[in-house]
Amino acid sequence: MRYIGKIYRPPSEARSYILQATIGCSWNNCTYCDMYRDKPVFRVRPLHETLEDLHLAATRFGGDVEKVFVADGDALVLALDHWLPLLDTARRLFPALTQVSCYATATNILAKTDEELRTLRAHGLTLLYIGPESGDETTMRRIAKGPRPKVPDGAGVTPAPRDGDYLFDAHVAAARKARAAGLRISAIFLLGAGGIERSAEHAQSSARLATAMDPDYLSALTLTLVPGTPLARTADRMGFVLPSVDGLLRELRTLVAEARPTDAVFRTNHASNYLPLGGRLPRDAGRIVGTIDRALAGEIQLRPEGSRGL
Repeated sequence: MRYIGKIYRPPSEARSYILQATIGCSWNNCTYCDMYRDKPVFRVRPLHETLEDLHLAATRFGGDVEKVFVADGDALVLALDHWLPLLDTARRLFPALTQVSCYATATNILAKTDEELRTLRAHGLTLLYIGPESGDETTMRRIAKGPRPKVPDGAGVTPAPRDGDYLFDAHVAAARKARAAGLRISAIFLLGAGGIERSAEHAQSSARLATAMDPDYLSALTLTLVPGTPLARTADRMGFVLPSVDGLLRELRTLVAEARPTDAVFRTNHASNYLPLGGRLPRDAGRIVGTIDRALAGEIQLRPEGSRGL
């Protein structure tokens, strides 16, 4: 297949056909992220190229493709005149297709009308991966988690405890809007994003946001200070220090113990994590917390540092 630059996808998309419909990320300012810095100028691939790639994939894998992940960073930004030919062609070429997914930002979800989101769902878009990374407003702003989105009136969002928690509220509103259109949501949080300074606030507020977003899938990754990123360059000057491994596990414990989605598949199967876990929340919270406690007690071997990755 024809790809430009490095390609990323969630762990659950390991067996998906990846269709690169955008190049880079339309925001690309998150201070911790290195994923799209090799593509600093965001652009939409010409539609004819995207459709040609679908036909190439159908020639090679047609009957075997069950899932399509649309890359790069936040492909939901695409206009409907790109999305609908893409979705309709995929459904026609891949008879076994059951899922089409992409990364999305709260800003891009809120920029779509309710009718646009329902139309995307009707044509085959099924799942959005949203990464607030934290529920702590201070942490979200420090890591530049997206531009300031406008939370529409009537979004049904209860104001957060502190004045000005616009990123928290925007992610709640975006998740509710997407779910109302019939789209499934996968929410991603980033252990260590608050550093030592805000570790407790980051974990507790992330659990609160996970509850409010009420996703179908919930996952935790672990922050890596990637050389060259703004966070890595300024960490010493800003006093940013990653929590210890035990500190990261305690953040994970808080997230699992306090998050109360209706019924979410929970995973820490990303390569960045020290402790792979799985289950459903809140149903399996007790069992998962017990496993984390055993890891904190040294009774469970963690993933070796050399085996971790992005």
